[in-house]
Amino acid sequence: MQLTDFAAHQFAAQGYHPTSVTDIVDGLGVGKGVFYWYFASKEELFRQILADSQRDLRRAQRQAVADEPDPVRRIEAGIGASVAWLDDNRHLFVLLEFARTEERFADLIRQGEEQAVADALPHVKAGIAAGMIRRDDPLVLTHAILGVTAYLARVLVLEQGRSADDAARSAASFCLEGILSPAAAQRRLGRAAG
Repeated sequence: MQLTDFAAHQFAAQGYHPTSVTDIVDGLGVGKGVFYWYFASKEELFRQILADSQRDLRRAQRQAVADEPDPVRRIEAGIGASVAWLDDNRHLFVLLEFARTEERFADLIRQGEEQAVADALPHVKAGIAAGMIRRDDPLVLTHAILGVTAYLARVLVLEQGRSADDAARSAASFCLEGILSPAAAQRRLGRAAG
């Protein structure tokens, strides 16, 4: 819908609080009646934008992993799809980040995060069952993957302007390989076994 798309760009450019309904309708060249036909308030519009954004991100993630039988590759593809979507939709990324800090929208962000965990958890469990991912609490591992991905996307893509591919590669590498070099990991395993 043109109204939500225009409003999302306005909110991202000017901020949620400074942007008024008048700014939105004037920018579209329509009357306030058009706005209030669809939305009862600016907050309702913003909530709709957030819900639509989260739904679209999930759709991109599901498409990226749909035909992949390998659970680790599904995780890697999901990370790549997430970062690419956030890069392609920077204005929505800005709004999602803002909403995380605003109590009136935090519930919607938490619901989206819970859904993201529910979506990713089966892939982590499948990786554990296949012996491809270390045996650890799958819920903790899933939160860690999502947390690393979101943080690196925010810092590398949104704040530093680096490429989405580089950020996704870094997130996937960290999530799948950790921070130890192969030699150091082997030494640690040797000490743990001994």
